[in-house]
Amino acid sequence: MKIEKEMGVNIVIPSSRQEDSVIIEGVSIDSVTKASARIQAIIDQAVKSPSLDYSHFISLPLAIHPELVDKLVMFQNSILGCGDPRIEENVDSDSNEDYTEKEDEDQKLDKGPSVAAKLKVDDDKEGVKVDITNIPLVSYAPKASESSNLFDMGIEKSIFIKPKTFHLTVLMLKLWNKERVDAAAQVLQSISSQVIDALDNRPVSIKLRGLDLMKGSLAKARVVYLPVEEIGGEGRLLRACQVIIDAFVKAGLVLEKDATHSMKLHATVMNVRHRKRTKWSRKVDSFDARSIFKQYGSEEWGEYVIREAHLSQRFACDDNGYYHCCASIPFPVNMQVD
Repeated sequence: MKIEKEMGVNIVIPSSRQEDSVIIEGVSIDSVTKASARIQAIIDQAVKSPSLDYSHFISLPLAIHPELVDKLVMFQNSILGCGDPRIEENVDSDSNEDYTEKEDEDQKLDKGPSVAAKLKVDDDKEGVKVDITNIPLVSYAPKASESSNLFDMGIEKSIFIKPKTFHLTVLMLKLWNKERVDAAAQVLQSISSQVIDALDNRPVSIKLRGLDLMKGSLAKARVVYLPVEEIGGEGRLLRACQVIIDAFVKAGLVLEKDATHSMKLHATVMNVRHRKRTKWSRKVDSFDARSIFKQYGSEEWGEYVIREAHLSQRFACDDNGYYHCCASIPFPVNMQVD
């Protein structure tokens, strides 16, 4: 409104996510040009702001392995108190899966101490009188439920990564318009042969073992992930990932502050940033992971082949439940025979 008043123009803001252009209407080319420059300066400032969230990322999908997805479902169910392996996966549920069954028939009616009652039968009536004057009043302390313990520890379903979106993160990207998304897709596809060369045109597999923290401490954890080990220890996967990162930096699609970050391949399983909040919920930016590490700290999650790299869009999923794929390149899956 301020720009419209100062420049004498009318600015039409896009009304949906499908539109990505701002329309400037004015009585002269000069007024439109000046308004455009002011808007571009605002956009440039916004792009550099930490408040602009990442929209896309380069991922190595792991959810393509059903056995790994099943292990992650069991991991979540076991922590949330749903340890029965027959429980169906419900990755889209917004609610916590608390065990009820009428709280196991009200804890079998909470059997308390026996109380004697004095009964008197009237001869002329078909009934029984009960003398309750000597029956003591008994109060029972409420039992702490598993769900309340989880709440106190800051653990609830929304902080878990959905198993069908499980992946390794290579590079985070801020692609705020269609042109940048299209450019990113072209960059990824253009380096397919270079990535295969970095892999020596051979399949590459990883081993997932144990748990680790990205931030915080065990008592105040923020991000928990599965450590990644390349089988064979040749460093081929890291070289391939570096080829991808270098190409995106060279294309100007990585912000300056992100270009200096060192790469750390990781497979996140819990992240407090995903916590769903309501106006009644207390602010919790960490959770107590001590019992989780005690149970799963040395867990063997298995060995898996990396089959492809995706340009993935955050906050959107395809029919298979994985992040929307804007572009992809294949990794070698068969050994080459000379």
